[in-house]
Amino acid sequence: MEQTVKTVAVVQARMGSTRLPNKVMKPIGGVPMIGVLLARLARAKEINEIVVATSADVRNQLLADHVNALGYKCYRGSENDVLDRYLQAAKSAQADYVVRITGDCPLVDPALVDDVIRQFVAADVDYFSNTSPPTFPDGLDIEVFTFNALQQAALETSKAYDHEHVTPYLRESAHFKRAGISHSEDLSALRWTVDDPADYEVVSKVFEHFSPDIHFSWQQVLELQRNEPAIFSPNQNTTRNEGATMGTGQKLWKRAKQVIPGGNMLLSKRAEMFLPEQWPAYFSKSKGCKVWDLDGNEYTDMFIMGIGTNILGYGNQEVDDAVRKTIDAGNMATFNCPEEVYLAEKLIELHPWAHMARLARSGGEANAVAIRIARAASGKDNVAICGYHGWHDWYLSANLGDDASLDGHLLPGLQPNGVPRNLKGTVFPFSYNNFAELEALVSAHDIGAIKMEVVRNMGPEDNFLHKVRKLATDRGIVLIFDECTSGFRETFGGLHKKYGVEPDMAMFGKALGNGYGITATIGKREIMEAAQSTFISSTFWTERIGPTAALKTLDVMERVQSWETITQTGLGIRQGWQQLADKHDLKINHWGLAALTGFTFDSANALAYKTLITQEMLGKGYLAGNSVYVCTEHTPDVVAGFFEALDPIFGLIQQCEEGRDVLSLLKGPVCHGGFKRLN
Repeated sequence: MEQTVKTVAVVQARMGSTRLPNKVMKPIGGVPMIGVLLARLARAKEINEIVVATSADVRNQLLADHVNALGYKCYRGSENDVLDRYLQAAKSAQADYVVRITGDCPLVDPALVDDVIRQFVAADVDYFSNTSPPTFPDGLDIEVFTFNALQQAALETSKAYDHEHVTPYLRESAHFKRAGISHSEDLSALRWTVDDPADYEVVSKVFEHFSPDIHFSWQQVLELQRNEPAIFSPNQNTTRNEGATMGTGQKLWKRAKQVIPGGNMLLSKRAEMFLPEQWPAYFSKSKGCKVWDLDGNEYTDMFIMGIGTNILGYGNQEVDDAVRKTIDAGNMATFNCPEEVYLAEKLIELHPWAHMARLARSGGEANAVAIRIARAASGKDNVAICGYHGWHDWYLSANLGDDASLDGHLLPGLQPNGVPRNLKGTVFPFSYNNFAELEALVSAHDIGAIKMEVVRNMGPEDNFLHKVRKLATDRGIVLIFDECTSGFRETFGGLHKKYGVEPDMAMFGKALGNGYGITATIGKREIMEAAQSTFISSTFWTERIGPTAALKTLDVMERVQSWETITQTGLGIRQGWQQLADKHDLKINHWGLAALTGFTFDSANALAYKTLITQEMLGKGYLAGNSVYVCTEHTPDVVAGFFEALDPIFGLIQQCEEGRDVLSLLKGPVCHGGFKRLN
């Protein structure tokens, strides 16, 4: 008697999709997508049983309940080891042959499934598919393999990629016999799968077109696409199987750009600023100078350290313990938190020229607070600026008359859209170390406040800061030093202390709370009191965590003298870059404070070279580019390892300067250059 062979289709599905959460339960014609897929697949004559394989994660309970209610088995296994999940699902169904179908392909065609299974049997191989090479539309992928081959793959491969994607080992190992079919016409550019909102829109419209029939063939869909291409246009720029090569963070970034303008809340952290199409984008945890992405990959952060927020490194134990204590005691109440008084007193103690302080939570807020107070105190609207001072209307209004006005102040080509036109002519940029330019502005525009960073590309020349101070004093102008970035980098307090010039007001941010949101505006009493004559107020400026973190951060900084450590480390990093440049006969220009050090290649390909560094160093476990925001956790051993990894990349750049095409070395586009740098 001939033994019966059991063919089982295992449908891989889960609710936790990164790019389109809960996609398998999203409705198509009022029916959850998984139900539509199963109804179509059930018409395959060569399949004896269908099993849905999902994970034991609680998020999949709704999916499992729905599948069971439809009369199908649902096996629940590992969330991340999908290969084992497949194996156990097939084993539970006593499968001899396994047909792999993914839950995001509701246009699966049962006739095509039957054809692939029959040819698999006829070929007498371990693995058979219609995807090697891909010639059918994306969304009709069918793989068939023996249970024994699946079991062998699970035992032999330990690669995380193989266990996440089920069949790579079957497709690539020399241990298995393989065959496949191709379509007579290459249709692989057509996208009929559901990975993101655009895909869902397309597939929904396809089913809507054929409604109420859900059992149309894939050839009918092809005819529809040729006759009505507009239905399929929303997702036609998506790369086939890009999800298999993208990390979890990259997938989430793509999803974020659908629901968040620009993708996130800070231009400086957008993936395109670092490594378009490759940057991990999101972190799961951070400690010291280490960062872990959403896939658990560990990186040493030799780059911008949270945009300069963590002088003491990520997750400083003392600061975090103080914050935890505050959380346990309560972060908000009808009463004020006492820590805001203690922090104001501490900042004034560090800057004896100041008498009062106002607290906020971001650098942009602190800058806006300072300008509001200065204008109220001076009774004048016009402001002269030098540097980057945030995103608020008062600052961007400098670009209303000439959208290149801020080009030398960090934001080249920035459009002031949304800024009221009547603010034109109230903010006037001037160049650092150009005292004559500032003096002319003051004489021509009745300036009430001068706001500037203490240092830009280089330090002051020809007593520049002292001349500015005298000009402000002589003309009755409020002088404001923006130390949101530079504060606590070279002195215990403001960088202006190094140069012996006292402003009328100063702002501090970024490093003040070692990763917690807190900024401060301090100033002389006669100026700060003007805050009482205007309206400056915000609910969450009164929360307790920020001031608590700042107080403990200042305490630790003072004890370990962090500013001296990071300055020396930064000088060493600058020297290391120069040594590599000399070794490989490259020309570089250094910029920034020692603790916020950076360089630029003297080459037309500078931005491409920066991208290459980021790409290659990411593969070596480093977040890196052409700048380092130094923290106390950047120990000599960490720095030495960084330069050992960086050396051969400078060698590649030398080859490019000698004629090799740098673009041929890049795996994606060149990074954006919208921000020039910070300090």
